[in-house]
Amino acid sequence: HRQHPPTSIILHQHRQHPPTSIIMKVISATIFLASSTISTAFTTTSTPLTFGLSIPSSSKHAPPPPTTTTSTTLQMAFESADEIEMDAEDRMLKSVESVRKNLQTIRTGRANAAILDLVVVDYYGAPTPLNQMASISVPNSQQLAIDPYDKSITAEIEKAITESGLGLTPNNDGTVIRINIPTITEERRDELVKQCKSIGEDGKVALRNVRRDGVDAAKKLEKAGDIGEDNLKDAQDAIQKLTDKFVGEIETVIKSKVTEVQTV
Repeated sequence: HRQHPPTSIILHQHRQHPPTSIIMKVISATIFLASSTISTAFTTTSTPLTFGLSIPSSSKHAPPPPTTTTSTTLQMAFESADEIEMDAEDRMLKSVESVRKNLQTIRTGRANAAILDLVVVDYYGAPTPLNQMASISVPNSQQLAIDPYDKSITAEIEKAITESGLGLTPNNDGTVIRINIPTITEERRDELVKQCKSIGEDGKVALRNVRRDGVDAAKKLEKAGDIGEDNLKDAQDAIQKLTDKFVGEIETVIKSKVTEVQTV
């Protein structure tokens, strides 16, 4: 018969050395809990964690390829010669109007509110035309008065006029800005005449470009079989007549402006 150790000794041994199976269960539970926490952190983060590493994007999240912007003005698809002629006429009208606006900005020694039409003011970071921010009046033939709707931006308006290249010196009293139009010299008048004629030539070049685009578009229709040779010739003649008409309008407005500039 073996002698069994006292119960107190057995309890003492269990306290000092817990069974290996219990230790392993505790370690496994700890590892599982830590893994779950880490997994949750990664799956709930909307932005992937790279830890400072450069990770290439997958094709699923790659940015779309850049798109090519095409010009609707010169590559417009026409279905008939009439559409080509209407488009040409519309673009020529805009070219003539552009010439008129540019001529208005040329000062002639007399006060004219239109000379400020192209002045743009930095209005809290937004470029804004001056004539949308203030009322512009002509108190006399040698002076312009600018009354801003927002009195807090008189300094910005003054700066815009000074930097516009018009050669004007605004006087700002904090409420109204006045501009005295100086009398121009004969030499300056000659320079302004050249400037007027240059604007006119630019306008004519624009008209000829429109004519070229229209003729090319008509030729493409004829080549595709959409119109016949007679239709092509008619379209070319119509576009040429439009060109001649609007070239004449530009010459008329240029002549009028030159006369105004040369008048003392």
